[in-house]
Amino acid sequence: MIKENLKAVEANICAACERAGRRREEVTLIAVSKTKPVEDIMEAYSAGIRDFGENKVQELCDKYEQLPKDIRWHMIGHLQKNKVKYLIGKTVLIHGVDSFELAQEINKRSEQKNVVSDILIEVNIANEDSKFGIRSESAFSLIEQIMELSYVNIKGLMCIAPYVVVPDENRDYFKKMLKLDVDINKLLSNNSPMDVMSMGMTCDYETAIEEGATMVRVGTGIFGERDYGIKT
Repeated sequence: MIKENLKAVEANICAACERAGRRREEVTLIAVSKTKPVEDIMEAYSAGIRDFGENKVQELCDKYEQLPKDIRWHMIGHLQKNKVKYLIGKTVLIHGVDSFELAQEINKRSEQKNVVSDILIEVNIANEDSKFGIRSESAFSLIEQIMELSYVNIKGLMCIAPYVVVPDENRDYFKKMLKLDVDINKLLSNNSPMDVMSMGMTCDYETAIEEGATMVRVGTGIFGERDYGIKT
């Protein structure tokens, strides 16, 4: 089932890129494997997937130890400061940084391991009370602060748009994210330009690609429904 689902997702990504006049290579598919067993991940791996996303630090670390080392792990969930020390050196990208304090902790732990950690700034683009992320108007000032840290590298922006049944309902949010990215890059004046835009999930990733996403996070569309009763 997973391989068949991946074929369908890949076809949708290609179609969305074509509609937007973009190259397929511009978009990275992140298979969101939270709560899913190693066997499911290996099925996706055998189909060529190398980018996987996890929401919980412990689950990511456990899978990191069990699975091939060429997997590129993405931490896409909310990251608590007291869990940062377990994560550093295991991820290719930390998606959900929304405070200077969290960035400072990532910087501190990265310095201890002599690595530079790539991060994204999470923006609460729809201003939902239930979501993490900073308001769009605060993004540039936070980025300016974080850019002073030596062991953290800001690669771009990330958002979690509202859950929708009709994907086009999120189009305006994705447009706002792209405009924010363009505006911030203008203000940066080519100083460490940001080129990653992580947005779009199973319900709306095609729309996100049409509006400029460079990373889409697809879980249910690949692995099927999740069993949240699984302890991790």
